[in-house]
Amino acid sequence: MSDRDKDKQTAHAGDPFGEYRRAADPSRREAAYYWRTAIGLQEVDGLAPSPYLIETAKRQVEGEITLEDARYRIEAYYEERQAEVDTRTEEADKVSARIASLLAERGFTFSVGEILSLHGRLFEGIYPHAGQLRTYNITKKEWVLGGDTVTYGTAPELRATLEYDLQQERGFAYAGLTEAQRIRRLAAFLAGLWQIHPFAEGNTRTFAVFFIKYLRFLGYEGVTNDAFAEHSIYFRNALVRANYTNLRLSVHATTEYLETFLRNLLLNEDHPLHNRALHVSAAASEGSVDQKQDIAAEKQDIGRQKQDIGAEMQDNVGGESDCISLGKKGKAQSELLRSRLTEDVFGREQVMAILGLSPAAASAFLKKLLLSGVIVTVSGQGKGKYSFRTEKQ
Repeated sequence: MSDRDKDKQTAHAGDPFGEYRRAADPSRREAAYYWRTAIGLQEVDGLAPSPYLIETAKRQVEGEITLEDARYRIEAYYEERQAEVDTRTEEADKVSARIASLLAERGFTFSVGEILSLHGRLFEGIYPHAGQLRTYNITKKEWVLGGDTVTYGTAPELRATLEYDLQQERGFAYAGLTEAQRIRRLAAFLAGLWQIHPFAEGNTRTFAVFFIKYLRFLGYEGVTNDAFAEHSIYFRNALVRANYTNLRLSVHATTEYLETFLRNLLLNEDHPLHNRALHVSAAASEGSVDQKQDIAAEKQDIGRQKQDIGAEMQDNVGGESDCISLGKKGKAQSELLRSRLTEDVFGREQVMAILGLSPAAASAFLKKLLLSGVIVTVSGQGKGKYSFRTEKQ
């Protein structure tokens, strides 16, 4: 079977744009990518486009009409049928057309204003709060968390938190990093930005568009694969898992799933992306084994910890200290903290924000890191400042 026949078979199997994947005209391939991504992103909210949207989109890819014409036709289609349409299908169609249009635009500003503008342009006439920050706190039951919710940003601090995250990313230097380090950093930035959840609805779709445009700004011009089109639900679940910790279930916030998604997106790798692997029940099952190992290790270390209690009280942090063991949970939290920090020097506030700990718990965790030799105190920058130990220290 030829590649052309395979693409036609894919189109009949549910991908109406499959035949354009290897189109000779690059503009058709790009246009099909915009529509595939736009339609795929509707799945994060359980929405599906109408046959009319698919037909209109294909006409635009074929060059029969412009993208502006396609948007106008979709808007007019629903204006004429206000009393007989499904509002969810209307949302899917209108937002799909708007996403395709936004992705085709080359302009981009790395700012809070851009994020607000994107949300407003995507959801104007659909949500009464389009382009506006929410004024109340929210929770959302997540399948991947077994019905639990991520802790989202608080309403009074939304703009300030967005500004802070963008400022930290704007000042971050990617020069000299390996591809894996860049992807880890991008995953941490996106996960932190998404966790703010500044809008009442439409956050994931808005930040997906913002992130794709930001990637283009960073030089990832050739990102035209099917990661968002085929795995948008995995993408959202990965964002959820990057912002959720439940020590009782031995579940820890991790960007590993988001990094896997980004490796497929940016490097055209082909890692399997299965949503069931992200469910907390799978993590808890793995964690139960780790927990048993931790308990055994802790029991073995009890005698040594008692012998070294005097050293602990003196904050003996020189070398590879044996006075206390972090255990797998502590190591996971330490690795997460290291990956999410935007500066070498940090304090209790950053630990609280990244790990979601109370002030007392953050202080206790910092002391444990000190006693284990993972971090060292930093002088000259105020009280309670630390940095991760380097090989030279």
